[in-house]
Amino acid sequence: MAEEGGEGQQAYKLVTPDGQTLDKSYGFNGRAIASYPNGDTYEGNFVDGLREGDDGVYKYFAKPAEDGTAPENKYVGGWKNNQKDGIGKMIYAGVGVYYGYWSNGQRDGEGVMTYSNQDVYSGAWKEGKKHGQGTYVFFQTGMKFVGKWAAGQIVGGEWRYPNGTRFEGAFDNNKPKGKGKWAFANGNTVEGVYTQTKKAELVEDDIKLTWKTTSDITAVAQ
Repeated sequence: MAEEGGEGQQAYKLVTPDGQTLDKSYGFNGRAIASYPNGDTYEGNFVDGLREGDDGVYKYFAKPAEDGTAPENKYVGGWKNNQKDGIGKMIYAGVGVYYGYWSNGQRDGEGVMTYSNQDVYSGAWKEGKKHGQGTYVFFQTGMKFVGKWAAGQIVGGEWRYPNGTRFEGAFDNNKPKGKGKWAFANGNTVEGVYTQTKKAELVEDDIKLTWKTTSDITAVAQ
């Protein structure tokens, strides 16, 4: 069967275009609408009972809020062997919208994630996480992380400010760490080392950065 798990009150149901209702998708080929026990629905193509095709729509069930509205979690795009595959768009309620490539049910390849706070990441993904070359733009400040990512975090590249100032070096915990160089908008540069300090009782993002200059400021000729 092409079910996506979960237990609920209703039984699995597959409705074909001619109005026929089946209690399983095993061996079914063609388009249909599937309703799952957990309240999810899928509308699209099946091959040998599995979700497969370029334009399948999967809607995830969510309990309505007090005002009667329900958060929308929906995927529209390619499927292969019952998993999201190829190009598709996923709406994550309260998180953002991803459009790009998928493999084996996960974000994989080139894609763009637009977050609910209007931050944007554009670049490579692997097994559902930012991985490879990519750019993250912070909407509120206009700053950017541009460089190499691994397992969801930037590990090397540039931290760019809107005024042209930028830091180039290594990163950890999405913050500068180790040797690097600041290049300022006026053309001056300075090299140094960033140290990260984190107290055990603090949350992961609460990390203190300490900068130690290791070179003289290189100034451009006036």
